[in-house]
Amino acid sequence: MSPPARVIPLKPVAADGHTPLLTPRLKIHPRSTSGRYTRWRWALVWLTQAVFYGLPWLPWNGRPALLFSLETQRFYLFDLVLVPQDLVFLSGLLVFSALLLFFVTALAGRLWCGFACPQTVYTEMFIWLEAHFEGERAARQRLDAAPWGAAKLARRGGKHLAWTALSLWTGISFAAWFTPMRELLPALAAGTAGWYAFWALVYGGFTYLNAGLLREQVCRHICPYARFQGSMLDPDTYVVGYDRQRGEPRGHRARGENAAARGQGACVDCTLCVQVCPAGIDIRAGLQSECISCGVCVDACDTVMDKLGDARGLIRFDSQRRFDGQPAPARRWRVPVYGALLLGVGTALAAGLVTRSPVRVDLMRDRGVLAREAEPGWVENVYRVRLTNASEHAWRLQARVQGLEGAEVLGAGTIELAPAGEHTLPLSVRAPAVAGGERVRTIRLVFEPAGGRDGPRVEEASTFLMPR
Repeated sequence: MSPPARVIPLKPVAADGHTPLLTPRLKIHPRSTSGRYTRWRWALVWLTQAVFYGLPWLPWNGRPALLFSLETQRFYLFDLVLVPQDLVFLSGLLVFSALLLFFVTALAGRLWCGFACPQTVYTEMFIWLEAHFEGERAARQRLDAAPWGAAKLARRGGKHLAWTALSLWTGISFAAWFTPMRELLPALAAGTAGWYAFWALVYGGFTYLNAGLLREQVCRHICPYARFQGSMLDPDTYVVGYDRQRGEPRGHRARGENAAARGQGACVDCTLCVQVCPAGIDIRAGLQSECISCGVCVDACDTVMDKLGDARGLIRFDSQRRFDGQPAPARRWRVPVYGALLLGVGTALAAGLVTRSPVRVDLMRDRGVLAREAEPGWVENVYRVRLTNASEHAWRLQARVQGLEGAEVLGAGTIELAPAGEHTLPLSVRAPAVAGGERVRTIRLVFEPAGGRDGPRVEEASTFLMPR
């Protein structure tokens, strides 16, 4: 018996032999809604933007509370000062952030995308400005379809001016993370800001493009996280979903009518869940990669259920297993594993920050002078020392040597280390010449507060060469 013929679906092609590779984009005008998830989203908009716009203005020890100083190679965050030697903490922070992302995604899906991602936050702000100038969803759709005239030009022009102003201020605030605002604004006014002005324009331009024009296209086509999340979701991850068993079959009904008596499900097919979605998808068709788990469709559906007198939760955050009516598993190994790794990395990172020394020392031998006989019976080695102050306190340090009997430091005196400063100096160590012993000796140079004061004590190992 011959196998069944294979059916290959064919796509009709226009008479001219050409067919578009991409379907045209339909502009999405999300409808405003209210509810608990909408309030949470706006609370995070205010919180994240208070941090982003506010920290460059907040004075702290004569500088902004947050500053990435490229000139001095320092990162300031309140009383924390990080120097290039602290790169390990940056690596630890990246690992911690990745694990936190894995943990939250495995537990509750794309909460980051829906509530705190900059693309989502700025898109929400731009839509709010758009609604202020052009009206709500229906009014914006009518304005799109209306011919150009003075009224349309005024509304569109006002909207784009507001978008431009917000974008420029966002770019300036971004540049202020790298140079103090009190220096940046006069430099911008005088036209001497240079690269800071360039990056302010670049960041502001991308804000305008992504949040004003592209919007959901960034999440759909540019951001890789929508695809990346597929490897981290499982049937027990909490996602936004539609309860088909309760909602189908759909049908319109009035308040107080019994849906079961009419042979209908709870869904009245009002399409509000589609109208409020910033991605323009229908969550009733199932979980889709475009869904950012913002929860606005949950708020819209809950509002309709309240008006109909039905129970909330037709659209809700829940696991796919529970949507299918299956029992939850006894254990989910990935969540506790991610949680344990997150706790371990976070603890190690916090312990490292708490116990790190505020003074760092880099010790290098002078390549030009390995060892020399300074006086009869004495051998001298020369080192180049760089001391870095990773705090905003001034320190007065003195140097001494350990590990070699009779060794002493010459001419160092008291070393003045400015707040968040750096000091490089040559350092000579001499020791009695010992014939017949080991030619390479291990020593430790110790830097401690002068005069027995309280303060940081650091030491660095090196080698001391004896003549043959």
